[in-house]
Amino acid sequence: MTNAFSLSYLKTIGIMNNNPTGRGFGHPVDLTVGRDGRIFVLNRHAGLARVGVCTLEEEYLGEFGSYGHKDGQFWLPTAIAIDSRERLYVADEYHHNITVFDSSGEFIGNWGEHGAGNGQINGPSGLVVDSEDNVFVVDQKNNRVHKFTADGEHLLQWGEQGDGDGQFNLPWGITLDSEGNVYVADWRNDRIQKFTPEGRFLDAFSESGDHDGQFHRPAKPAVDSEGYIYVADWGNERVQVLGPDGNFLLKLRGQATVSKWAQEFLDVNPDESLTRNQSNLIPDLPPHLNTPYLVSSQTEPYFWGPASVNLDGEGRLYVTESSRHRIQVYQK
Repeated sequence: MTNAFSLSYLKTIGIMNNNPTGRGFGHPVDLTVGRDGRIFVLNRHAGLARVGVCTLEEEYLGEFGSYGHKDGQFWLPTAIAIDSRERLYVADEYHHNITVFDSSGEFIGNWGEHGAGNGQINGPSGLVVDSEDNVFVVDQKNNRVHKFTADGEHLLQWGEQGDGDGQFNLPWGITLDSEGNVYVADWRNDRIQKFTPEGRFLDAFSESGDHDGQFHRPAKPAVDSEGYIYVADWGNERVQVLGPDGNFLLKLRGQATVSKWAQEFLDVNPDESLTRNQSNLIPDLPPHLNTPYLVSSQTEPYFWGPASVNLDGEGRLYVTESSRHRIQVYQK
């Protein structure tokens, strides 16, 4: 049977920025796309944590949030999501809370209580908002998932430590399908689990490994309107696509080209451009260096640290690469 599913590479957005403001990213870990097409990119870089705002056409619009412990600041941000009113939610695994901004980046408030009790959080690592603006939060170190209202009122929770159905071991990313079902990247168990909106276990996909359809530390899933499941297979330095039934369809290693921002930098820095042109950016590596991490770290077009996958309203797939400070964009 021929697999007709395919993804086309569109472009790369990004460049490293070691400053707290200005165009570029610093170890981005997640993003979300607003209805107007603005891309909100969550940067985790120590000392430079912030949300950068840009467009698919690579217009840089600014940033908000900063590194610290005050209102509207982050220390170890992990995830970002947007609701129907264009409010943005940012999870911070150090502060154990969720910070809320409006679409212009103005601080609205935060909520979340640190602990292991009912409704408490220990290291939130994933966020997604449903059609009623309820917020699902992955409670990483308590090995469970919470559902809150937009204002932080606790509604329900499920999960515990383990490797059985409905159990987790350091879960990370989360997403919803068009029916409101919940998909959780069960990071250390190397699988994706699927639940009803009320937390009833439905299915689990994959197992540990580096073969097609296997995962090694999956970071975040996304599900499109047809039920196809996209997974940032972080430990294998790739993205995998599963069918609605969980069967393997496709894998991507990355096809990055030079972004507009990077090209503009090279144009005004000829010495950097010359060095780049002389470098072997797609080398043949010896067998003892043939691991996903080492290959990706030496091969510029490949994903290196794919921390999340996200879809916009047009079905475009955004792969956020933490280690190369960029986003690769694909279209089904």
